[in-house]
Amino acid sequence: MSETVIEFERFSYRYPGAAAPSLRDLDLRISDGEFVVLAGRSAAGKSTLLRAACGLIPHFHGGEAAGAATVCGHDLRDHGPAELQGAVGLVSQDPESQVVAATVRGELELPLEIAGEPAASRARAVEEASLALGIEHLLDRATQTLSGGELQRVALAAALVGRPRVVLLDEPTSQLDPVSGDELIGLLRRLNEEWGTTIVLAEHRLERCLAAADRVVAMAEGRVAFDGEPGAYLEWALDSDSALATPLARLFDGAGMRPAPTSVKDARTRLASDGWLRKSANSAGISNHPSRDGGRSKGSLRGALRVKRLWVELDHGDGPREVIRDLSLRIEPGEIVTLMGRNGAGKSTLLRSIAGLTAARRGKAEAPAGWAMVPQAPGDLLVRERVGDELPGAVGERALAAVGLSGALDADPRDLSGGERQRLALAIAMAGRAESGLPGLICLDEPTRGMDTARKHELAVRLRELAADGPAVLVATHDVEFAATLAERVVLMGEGEVLADGPAEEILSGGWYFATEVARALGAGGPITPEQGAAMLTRGERPAQLPMERTPGRSAKVEGGD
Repeated sequence: MSETVIEFERFSYRYPGAAAPSLRDLDLRISDGEFVVLAGRSAAGKSTLLRAACGLIPHFHGGEAAGAATVCGHDLRDHGPAELQGAVGLVSQDPESQVVAATVRGELELPLEIAGEPAASRARAVEEASLALGIEHLLDRATQTLSGGELQRVALAAALVGRPRVVLLDEPTSQLDPVSGDELIGLLRRLNEEWGTTIVLAEHRLERCLAAADRVVAMAEGRVAFDGEPGAYLEWALDSDSALATPLARLFDGAGMRPAPTSVKDARTRLASDGWLRKSANSAGISNHPSRDGGRSKGSLRGALRVKRLWVELDHGDGPREVIRDLSLRIEPGEIVTLMGRNGAGKSTLLRSIAGLTAARRGKAEAPAGWAMVPQAPGDLLVRERVGDELPGAVGERALAAVGLSGALDADPRDLSGGERQRLALAIAMAGRAESGLPGLICLDEPTRGMDTARKHELAVRLRELAADGPAVLVATHDVEFAATLAERVVLMGEGEVLADGPAEEILSGGWYFATEVARALGAGGPITPEQGAAMLTRGERPAQLPMERTPGRSAKVEGGD
């Protein structure tokens, strides 16, 4: 029988000043070499459990702890993060607060220097970790110049560079594009299988990692609500809280087809065997029809956003580099648009240019009726010690109620879960707008980080309500499933250019990476959400397998835009 590396016995924990404990009589044992996924709604206790497992709780956060907890043989009452560093690596939900060195190379070398590794060993480990995470080109970059996705990969490399026995990860794919996210899960699976590393991964986007897991532990109100293998977890989730199930599970359940599949491969095999899919039609790629005027016209003379031939250069210390290249885009009042693309495609830079935070070399980006923006790091907007102090008065109360945080007035914003901080930042950005008038454009940069499916749905409803009152909504996101739920239109960026611009059901169907889980299972031209797919299967229809359309040349570029 494998050795137990993490053990909690009737463990409870309450943050300082919190009204209720975040962990309640927790009983959990994780064995050496397991790959465990932590599931559960926002604020269910997942992040708190990971903080306890690396010694941050209670040694860093303070608060009240009771019960017993041991990690790799160390009693957590007597051993904090310093003593556990060689055995446990943590990737937190906020990599911007975890990265401390001036350069990427320095960040990766730091844990090795603390451990007393010789120079040659440090150099090899840094090279291997950087190659594994695809950040070798960033080694000499200043960490303050990195994007959110780059910071996340650097934090991952720093956690893995010392090859700890246990790796704890809190929403590690939240700022990674679909390609990088899949590569990360593959790397974790390889570490688990080839090196015996114990992996404990807290994640809301279960469609990315469920197939790799040995075991799923679902948390609810600080306790273990389910503990078992992935297939049994999906059946439990569908019966107990469907928001915790994957899109494929909800698709099959909606069509009356149980048990639910744990992977796209499983789903396609079952659909093909039942005659739903034509195996010969395994098309891939996206239909690439960018609008010639940079967006659909609704007759507005002003537009909510007008970007015309925008060029932006950034200098990270190694010379200027073009981040936005001759980009044109137009968004009309009331439109809901998601901005997608791989890490480094220029999405955040475009939003910062719209907000006037990044200067353009040529061209212009205008929001004639004003704008409001929620940044990628919600902590940038959080400066008080109480949630209620961040948004005082009646206007603040209404804003907090709108994002579901009325019960957190006395909480410290730093103790909120990642999803709760995102919602608080949205409330701050929107507070008072009802009195001063809504802006013409509302921009959000990766707003779903740390949010469970139910909260994402609530956010989508809130954004649609705002758009119905006139403002356009522009959301930069790597969350394909959220984009499919929210957007009417998707703009796909790459290398600072618009590669594709069209309806969500066109852009998010038929591709390898920028496609929803339902679309990958049902094939190109089919539905992109579980509800659409279930309705189609219930009617007895087959997916419309469309051939891949290719556009000649390097990329398709939106012209005009004004």
